[in-house]
Amino acid sequence: AVAATAAIGAPAKPLSPALRVWRNRNYLLFEAGSLPQSITTWIQRIGVTWLAWELTHSNAWVGATAAADLAPMIVLAPIAGAMADRASNAMWLLRLTKLLMLAQAILLAVLMYANLMSIELLFALSLATGVIHPYASAGRQIVLASSVVREDFPSAIALDSALFQACRFIGPALAAIMIVWWDVGSTFVAHIVGNAILLATLMSMTIEPRDRRGQIRRSLLIEIADSVNYARGHGAIWPLFLLLAVASILLRPVQELLPGFASKVFNAGPEGLGWLASSMGIGATLSATWIAFRGRIEGLSTWAITGGLILVLATLGFAATDQLWLGLIFAGLTAFGINTMSTSIQTITQSVVSDGMRGRVMSLYSLIFRGLPAIGSLVLGSIADKIGLSRTFGIVALMSLCVWGLVALKARAIGDAVRRDL
Repeated sequence: AVAATAAIGAPAKPLSPALRVWRNRNYLLFEAGSLPQSITTWIQRIGVTWLAWELTHSNAWVGATAAADLAPMIVLAPIAGAMADRASNAMWLLRLTKLLMLAQAILLAVLMYANLMSIELLFALSLATGVIHPYASAGRQIVLASSVVREDFPSAIALDSALFQACRFIGPALAAIMIVWWDVGSTFVAHIVGNAILLATLMSMTIEPRDRRGQIRRSLLIEIADSVNYARGHGAIWPLFLLLAVASILLRPVQELLPGFASKVFNAGPEGLGWLASSMGIGATLSATWIAFRGRIEGLSTWAITGGLILVLATLGFAATDQLWLGLIFAGLTAFGINTMSTSIQTITQSVVSDGMRGRVMSLYSLIFRGLPAIGSLVLGSIADKIGLSRTFGIVALMSLCVWGLVALKARAIGDAVRRDL
């Protein structure tokens, strides 16, 4: 009886951070809509890159199309972040951008099935996505942070990344099947459905407006400059952003130039492209899931730097082989490395940044992680047409290793800066 009483009176075992986060209704709705939309985002992305390759058989054009999707982030991300910080509720911005992305997917499908598609139109529509995305990303970062209580930040961000990366495995695999069984146009139709689902769930969410009383309005340029100075003055954000920038320019373009690897290096066609992209999705999903269940900030700066090293070494291995099975292993490791690094940096930044700077500083993160690969894709794609993909990425991986060493020397100071601002 005594034992039974003790058992009844025993405190309930606390939920793990990765399970506790789902108690937030808005977060549950947000992810329920984001999951199918993320899957179809990857489906359409594979469709666009393969269509660019089919239309031109040129690494330079594939890189240019990827750059059109990514490059506007460089110019527009700071502006979008400042606008999102000014808004009392960023939900309207997120809803509007998803509506525009729905329209873009519809236009892609119409042009494809009307036999009117050309590489120039594909480039233009990729550029349209690139213009929309900075505003979508800025709104998304604030809505994501507003959908959970602060103690759930690490798990919410990491789980969001884990789900997105799981879609990165599922989406390319489905895209490869769809292209082979049907056609490239089916990937655009799928994204129409995904965007419609996300819009429906966003309309069901209710985010409390942020208190903007007493906020001093200044010009957008001054507010953007403030965010840059804020990041530069932070002992953790600045060196980690430097590491992320080098990886984004020199190493991440492997993802955008996968069609060339699949076709010319591994001789594997669209099926090989799907396998390589899915392998990357598996590696990134494992990384993000581990960070989500880890559920704490402490030690993440060390893992961000470790992820950078894994990325560099795996890229060297990927560039050194022409065997598909080895390529799949190294592709998965590159994704594990870059996601460990990027998710750790994103989580650290979301946790230490002040609320008034959140939109602008997180837009700098988006500028680096999504915008700078445009430069790398365009430049490295052109170089690869002259000296080959494998040699190009072998050289840039060695260059990246030098920068990684400089950041690694500051590992202790970075960790101290994170602990100081938590």
